[in-house]
Amino acid sequence: MVTVLRAHGFRVVIFVDDHVPAHVFGDGQAKINLLGADGIPDLIWTEDMTGGDVRRAMRIVIERQALLLARWKDIHGPIN
Repeated sequence: MVTVLRAHGFRVVIFVDDHVPAHVFGDGQAKINLLGADGIPDLIWTEDMTGGDVRRAMRIVIERQALLLARWKDIHGPIN
């Protein structure tokens, strides 16, 4: 697992032997598709995160989507 971003108490990780989507960890965790059907990140599931933490995690991933997609491409190649 590679930590590709740390922001506001969260860390976004990409597992090197995994497939989309990436995972976001804070006090709990969330699985977020970096490139949802409409082109914006899409929340898949959360575990042990408050509603406020989920909203903050989604905002971070949306705001940094281009960076996160570039890091995904560095590790796995383009998202199909």
